[in-house]
Parts: sequence; C-alpha cells; structure tokens
Amino acid sequence: MLRKAFNTVYTKFKLHFYKEIFDRFQTREASLTTVETFCMETILALGRPTVNEFASFMNISSPNAAYKVNSLIKKGYINKVQSKEDRREYHLEVTQKYIDYYNISSRYTDLVMDRICKRFTPEECAKLTEMLDIVSHELMPEVNIPDQA
Repeated sequence: MLRKAFNTVYTKFKLHFYKEIFDRFQTREASLTTVETFCMETILALGRPTVNEFASFMNISSPNAAYKVNSLIKKGYINKVQSKEDRREYHLEVTQKYIDYYNISSRYTDLVMDRICKRFTPEECAKLTEMLDIVSHELMPEVNIPDQA
C-alpha cells in the first residue's frame, strides 16, 4: 500500500511538470531539451557545483559535461562564476531565466504543500516532515545533495 501511494504521488508530480512543459512548447516558450532539463535540475540541486562536480555526480565525462554546460550558458540558463577563494575554479549558477522555468514545478509543489498544511494538523505535518527528512538523509544515501532551504 505504501509503495503504491508513494508512486502515485511521485507520478502525479512528474506528470504535472510534463504537462506544464508541453504547454510551454505549444506557446514556444520552452527551449530546453529533456536532457538539458535534467542537467539544470541537477545543477540547481547541487547548489553551485563546478563542471567537474557536475560531471562526477552525473557520472559523465568532463568533456561531455562541458559541452552540456556550454549549451546551457548559450541559452542563458546558467552562468560560470569565478570562485573568490580559488581563481582557477568556476561554479555553475542558475540564472533567473531558469528560475522562472523551474517555478513551473515548484509552484505546484507549493500548492500541494499548502493543501497538506490545511488538511492535516500541525502535529501530522511535523511527523510527515520528520519522516521525509529520514527518507532523504538516511534511506537515500546514493543521492547526496546539499540541504535545500
């Protein structure tokens, strides 16, 4: 039962995102390929990675990662920002253009979270938060990302 319920919720989040993206394609607002969308979500989740950190996380070669990054820079979705600590190092930062694109899915997540807070008691919401934190930090060690605010 739990597995089915979780998969249903996860699938609904994905399908809502895909539906919104296809709607953007119809109005010609979208300019990211599917692979580029995956790259962008990864870069955002990693929180200012270097090209090498991005390549390592995605398990792709540095030249392949550099090619993808350069394409995303040309499209205006990320910038390479020189590190103040090590001038030889550059971090990937998402642009406002991508944040606007990404908000397609985050707005829906926010809407669902608001509905959860209205439907359940504060204690139930606290328990759900605790359970999700345990899932994220203890039960998913294969995916290590910086804590999200």
